[in-house]
Amino acid sequence: MTENRKSAIAAALILIGFGIVAYLMPRIMLAVGDYSTTVAGIIAVGFVAAFFLVFWLRARVQRKRD
Repeated sequence: MTENRKSAIAAALILIGFGIVAYLMPRIMLAVGDYSTTVAGIIAVGFVAAFFLVFWLRARVQRKRD
């Protein structure tokens, strides 16, 4: 039961962190877009990929631990 609680807290913190970055993403995209639209696109794709990558890595670490 304690492990489930830790997993839920970790997932909530990750989601909150990504939520904050997603909230700020339009400002980031506009700031970087002034420099290069290609780099702004890469940042957006990287953000989406990072979201799935974090949860994939977390699941992989938990599988090794169990």
